[in-house]
Amino acid sequence: MKRRWGLLQSNLRSKPFDLEDETVKIAIGADSSGLQLKEEIKKHLAGGRHQFLDLGASADQDRAYYEVAHDLASRVAKGEFERGILVCGTGMGMAIIANKHPGVYAAVCEDASTAAKARSINNANMLTLGGMFTTSFKAKEIIDAFLSTEFKSGWDMEEQKFLDKSMAEIGKMESRQFISKRK
Repeated sequence: MKRRWGLLQSNLRSKPFDLEDETVKIAIGADSSGLQLKEEIKKHLAGGRHQFLDLGASADQDRAYYEVAHDLASRVAKGEFERGILVCGTGMGMAIIANKHPGVYAAVCEDASTAAKARSINNANMLTLGGMFTTSFKAKEIIDAFLSTEFKSGWDMEEQKFLDKSMAEIGKMESRQFISKRK
């Protein structure tokens, strides 16, 4: 069976993210390298009536990237939040830490297209951004795509079945991996 991942179909269903239709809890966090961009993101989310909680850092309290990523990812994994947004220098370090948690699928996204694909193909529930490289304007585009794209949107039924099967298999892998590490 040939996969067509190279081209996201033009009928990608990105509906406006509207809390009147659906309330989604979003956790956001940053280290000192992502603090300025995180503050811009908060303004953007507040303007869209999104429900979010800032888990730090702040101008008064510096936190290491791994502490923020672990805190936020563990809360997404427990179901306290449906989505998470993390900002560090490159986005890479926080993604590495976040992806250590079962059920967390963090994606480093550098544009709206990769954010949409991370959601529609990989069911990413956490977005990581690089505060050193991402402008406020670009971050807003990325976040809008991340929040408005549904898992499996834009794909035909055959591809949707494959994506469902993929997530089921990934869940099995996570169970085996995390169980074996505890022993």
